[in-house]
Amino acid sequence: MLFKMRKLKFTRETVCYQLPVIFCLVLMAVLFFLPTGFEDAVIYKGTERCAAEVLNTDDSKIISTGLIKSGEQRCTVKFLGGEFKGLEADGFNMLNGSLEADKIFRPGDKALVVISHKGDEILSVNLIDHYRLNKELILAGCFVVLLIIFAGRTGIRAVLSFGLTIMMIWKLLVPMYLKGMQPVMVGLVIVLSLTFIIITLVYGFDRKAFAAVCGSFLGIITTCIMGLIFTDAFKIHGAIMPNSESLLYSGYENLNLTQIFMASIFIGSSGAVMDLAVDITSAVNEVIQKKPDIGWREAMQSGMAVGRAAMGTMTTTLLLAYSGGCVALLMVFMAQGTPIDNILNYKYVSSEILDTIVGSFGLVTVAPFTALTSGVFLTRKKKI
Repeated sequence: MLFKMRKLKFTRETVCYQLPVIFCLVLMAVLFFLPTGFEDAVIYKGTERCAAEVLNTDDSKIISTGLIKSGEQRCTVKFLGGEFKGLEADGFNMLNGSLEADKIFRPGDKALVVISHKGDEILSVNLIDHYRLNKELILAGCFVVLLIIFAGRTGIRAVLSFGLTIMMIWKLLVPMYLKGMQPVMVGLVIVLSLTFIIITLVYGFDRKAFAAVCGSFLGIITTCIMGLIFTDAFKIHGAIMPNSESLLYSGYENLNLTQIFMASIFIGSSGAVMDLAVDITSAVNEVIQKKPDIGWREAMQSGMAVGRAAMGTMTTTLLLAYSGGCVALLMVFMAQGTPIDNILNYKYVSSEILDTIVGSFGLVTVAPFTALTSGVFLTRKKKI
C-alpha cells in the first residue's frame, strides 16, 4: 500500500512537472498556424523571394559623395531556389544615400531577391539585402545545442520558452497593436501570460512556481504603473521609438505610439524580473529543504538576502542593455561638446533613463514580493 502511494505521488509530481511542456508545445502549434491578418500584403503579390548568387555588377550609375552613395547598382544574378532556380537575370539595387539602409554587392555575394513575374516571364528582380538566413540558422542552432549540452532538460525547456516568446510577440502582440487594441493592456496580458508559462516550465505546477509567479506579477505590475506615471510626467512621445513614424505614414495614423512606448518599458524589463524571482524562490526553497522547521519570516529574510545580492548586478544589466544601443548617440554628444544638462534633458536620453530606472523599480520591488510569497507558500506543510 505504501509503495502504491509513493508511486502515485511520484506520478502526480511527474505530471505536474511535464504538463507545462505539453501545454507549451500545443500553444506553439496553435500560434504557428494562427494567421496574423497581415500575410497578404499587396506589394508582395505576384512576387517570389529566394536566394541568388551575384555573378556580375555594374556600378556606373552609382553617384559617390564622400561616404554616401546614391543611384542604382545593376547586378546579374543566378537564382539558387524557387520557381526560377538555375536561371540568370539582371537585377537592380537602389541606393538612397543612407549608410544604415544601403548595401553594395560584389561578385560571389549571396543576396535575398524579390522576383516580380507574370507566369513564367520575369518582369524585374530587386536585390533586397545580403542573404543571411542560413547564417542566422547556424547561429541559432549552435545556441540551442550548447544550451542543451550544458543545461540538459532545463535547456530544452529554455529553448521552448524562447520559441514561445518569439511566437507570442510576432503572432499576438504585434498584430494586436497594429489593429489598434489598447497597447498597455495587451502588453500586460501577454507578458503576464508568458511569465506564468515560462516559470511553470522551470518548476512545473507546484508551490515554487506559484510563489515565483506571484512575485513576478507584482514586480511587473509595479513597473507598468511607474511607466504610465513617468512617461506622462517626462512628456515623452512614442514617436521616439525607431521606425515608429514610418507606421504613421503607412496608414496607421491612429496608433497610440505613446502607450506602445509605455508598454515597451515593462515588456523590456520583464525577463530580468522573472530571472530574479526564480533565483530568490530557488534559494528560499533550498533553505527550507535544509531546515524544514523554519518559519516563514526567517525564510523571507533568507530570500531578501539573496535579493539584495542579486539586485546590484541585475540593475546594472538593465543599464548596460539599454545604454548599449545609445553609444553612437553619446559619441555624437561628446564630439559636439554638448553640455551634460542638455544631454540628460534630450528626449531620446530621457526615454532611455526612463526605461532603465523604471525597469530597475521592477527589480527592486520583485525581491521583497518574491521573498514574501516564497516564505509564506513554501513553509506551509503539505497535506498528505
